[in-house]
Amino acid sequence: MATLTIPPVLSSPRDDAMHLYKAFKGLGCDTSAVISILAHRDASQRALIENEYKIMYSEELTKRLSSELSGNVKKAVLLWMPDPARRDAIILKDALTTDIDLKAATEVICSRTPSQIQHLKQLYHTLFGSYLEHAIQTQTSGDLGQLLLAYLSTPRSEGFEVDRAMVDHDAKALFKAGEKRLGTDEKTFRAIFSGRSRAHMAAVSAAYHNMYGNTLKKAVKGETSGNFEHALVTILQCAENPGKYFAKVLHRAMKGLGTNDKTLIRVIVTRAEIDMQYIKAEYHKKHHKSLNEAVHSETSGHYRTFLLSLLGPDRH
Repeated sequence: MATLTIPPVLSSPRDDAMHLYKAFKGLGCDTSAVISILAHRDASQRALIENEYKIMYSEELTKRLSSELSGNVKKAVLLWMPDPARRDAIILKDALTTDIDLKAATEVICSRTPSQIQHLKQLYHTLFGSYLEHAIQTQTSGDLGQLLLAYLSTPRSEGFEVDRAMVDHDAKALFKAGEKRLGTDEKTFRAIFSGRSRAHMAAVSAAYHNMYGNTLKKAVKGETSGNFEHALVTILQCAENPGKYFAKVLHRAMKGLGTNDKTLIRVIVTRAEIDMQYIKAEYHKKHHKSLNEAVHSETSGHYRTFLLSLLGPDRH
């Protein structure tokens, strides 16, 4: 469930465009007015506003936002503006070619559904004139590179049906490839984790635990390391409970000294229209305080207002 809140009575995209233009005029930008509009419009509504703005004022709204806003609120608003697939393509382009961040690239690829991946691959090529696979080959190597490439290209079912015999077979194969032997047969891990549906992987995880008493996640952590481990854990946790996975990513971004704002922005912006309600529930369950409270204490000013607007009100 999304946390994005849209007013019951919505002004027209034309009116929104006019109000944004008014917020940009004069000395300084009325950032509060910008947030009050854009943080409460879904992807299709934002696209209509951008279109109207361009027709009325002969300039790109995102260009104007880029020159009027600054700091983290600028980064967050600009990442919020595109639709999800275009946004994912932009995040991946940045993570694989500009500000290299294999963890972010892995998170985006391994947490998306097969249909989301297909759409994002096409958009990546349309926007940047190059293939996502090529960027991955350039920046990664070994098991991680092979896993990500397989994950991008292997068709997987998005249904909930599972083949029990196949589930047991995969659980045994993973035990054989990892805990049972000296060293690890990474190829088996890559093949199963990149080739099976989410429902199947969740069932394999349960079967593994029943058969061997250890969790599959612990086995992965014991048998692999680094970015390859991170990719396998991401695939597994997003099969079992994506809300719990992203709650953990957010907690890590805010724990200790300083805040990883890039991660905070990426996760809140990309999940607000998808499953942020579940992420908030998982966060509260684990940390006994709301995600809103945590974000409030780690951020300030318009940046805080924008993120909290996307998170919606607390339900606890």
